[in-house]
Amino acid sequence: MTVASDPIVFKRTTRAQWEDAAEAWHRWGPAIEDWLGSATATMLEAARIGEDDRVLDVAAGAGGQTIAAARLAGPGGRVLATDISPAILAYAAVVAAEAGVSVETLEADGEDLSVLAEGSFDAAISRVGLIYFPDQQAALRGIHRALRPGGRLSAVVYSTPDRNGFFSIPVGIIRRRAELPPPLPGQPGPFSLGAPGVAEQAFTDAGFRDVTVTTVESPVRMATAADCVRFERESFGALHQMLSRLDDVGREEAWQEITEQLAQFETGAGFVGPCEMLVVTGAR
Repeated sequence: MTVASDPIVFKRTTRAQWEDAAEAWHRWGPAIEDWLGSATATMLEAARIGEDDRVLDVAAGAGGQTIAAARLAGPGGRVLATDISPAILAYAAVVAAEAGVSVETLEADGEDLSVLAEGSFDAAISRVGLIYFPDQQAALRGIHRALRPGGRLSAVVYSTPDRNGFFSIPVGIIRRRAELPPPLPGQPGPFSLGAPGVAEQAFTDAGFRDVTVTTVESPVRMATAADCVRFERESFGALHQMLSRLDDVGREEAWQEITEQLAQFETGAGFVGPCEMLVVTGAR
């Protein structure tokens, strides 16, 4: 049985890896906001967050989008950031305090939000989080339950591998070197909601209506390919999970090949890694 096919093991491993990556994800915060800024703005607009709204952020990470939501909700609103990793939530709390906005944090499994009262939020957001849940339907149904009637969920997910070379190339290299099988339909992973119609169907199956999908070009811009590799090496828990099958030498050889392959995206203006996000939105 693989880690990915055992949800309990997968979650335990994922939590441990995000605990380890929390500092790096926080440190790379400005680069992450540059990269995901357009998708985040589209998500927040689609969620229709306004003054005094109650907002739920699922798999919040270090909280860049949480802070943006708090600014929209204003001092009369309430923003709750949940994540499976307490370490990364601690960074989110620090960043929110530095930004001068009020954000609550709650360590919680995104697939089990039963602690939240039904209908207690006006809007929900999730940025690059749903894709890694073993049971995406449980997560979506839990969010649906937490929203008031008419409340909206908007989530950012990756589209297809061919539109996300900055990430799919490393994934492909590591899969080959670690002799990992291709992911099965329904398994968690970066591109699990990216194929045409998949995200819409997932939202609809969970009870959401008026589901829309907006494509947002989100290129990763850095000085060099090596900088992008350093970002991924330090911050991307999914890659570390896949690399666990290799020894130290094998990991270094994989990162070297990844650096060589990503160099194709270096231009006169620096590294521009292809990335395309989908903003998926539905109403309760």
